[in-house]
Amino acid sequence: MKNKKVAVTGGLGFIGSHLVEELCQENEVVIVDNESTGSIKNIEHLEFDNISLDLGDITEIDLEKSFEGCDYVFHHAAMASVPASVADPLKCDLINVTGTLKVLMGARDSGVKKVVFASSAAVYGDSTQFPLSENTPLKFISPYALSKATGEMYCQLFSDIYQLPTVSLRYFNVFGPRQDPNSQYASVIPHFVSSMLKNEPPVIFGDGQQSRDFIYVKQIVEANLKACQSGETGSFNVATGKSTTINQLVEIINQSMGKDIAPVYADPRPGDVKHSLAEVSKAKALGFEPSNDFMDELTETVNWFMNTNQTDQ
Repeated sequence: MKNKKVAVTGGLGFIGSHLVEELCQENEVVIVDNESTGSIKNIEHLEFDNISLDLGDITEIDLEKSFEGCDYVFHHAAMASVPASVADPLKCDLINVTGTLKVLMGARDSGVKKVVFASSAAVYGDSTQFPLSENTPLKFISPYALSKATGEMYCQLFSDIYQLPTVSLRYFNVFGPRQDPNSQYASVIPHFVSSMLKNEPPVIFGDGQQSRDFIYVKQIVEANLKACQSGETGSFNVATGKSTTINQLVEIINQSMGKDIAPVYADPRPGDVKHSLAEVSKAKALGFEPSNDFMDELTETVNWFMNTNQTDQ
């Protein structure tokens, strides 16, 4: 994509900042963020004069004005924590449902050509129908999951009745540089890497045989760009279609670090999903092909943690 004007809500966050980093190379980028979980530190290395920052909450600011002249909107601003959504479902609804509706209305009213919405594999809940396809019945076991599914439905509605093309991308277990191990939103990889860099054993909840479909953040960026430029609309899984057990993950991190640190095991956490594995063939319609470079991607992530001294405090 070149010579476009785009907006990224949540552009100071983990995933959003990687998207901004790619887009700003040859496009004008507007970041909309309230810095609730994102940080300006995530983009301070980007010395481009074609990035503008619109600080504010998506539920409060004039998004039609923010999106003025934009060709595309990438919507990543959200309450991204399942526990936080359980603790405060009303706030989750305000940010993830009302906020998404406001983004869609702002995009529609400002003449945006397409909206790409960051959804989540959480919409599948604890389904045991593997691999999980876009046709798998949705199952909501948290307000967060319900809010993301509602966001998808609003996206489809705006495509149908307002002719605003939308794509919803269901992210599986995303990892990569800039993922804060101290954040309540952080996944297992930054926690493990952070502990093992200090030669501390990673804590596995359960027997370690639970599995995840891990996907590198730069692949998420690629999927967003493909979705934006594709003529497709609807919901798509974004994952690798390969599963890794948590025990295997510890082994791979040890290999990438040249260490041999054994994990410690704790009681399973209530609500944790046992397995997650995506069917990814539908995303090929977007032109997205998942990579097979998990070891290299994990090594790149480990190196970032080492070089930036990112460890649990």
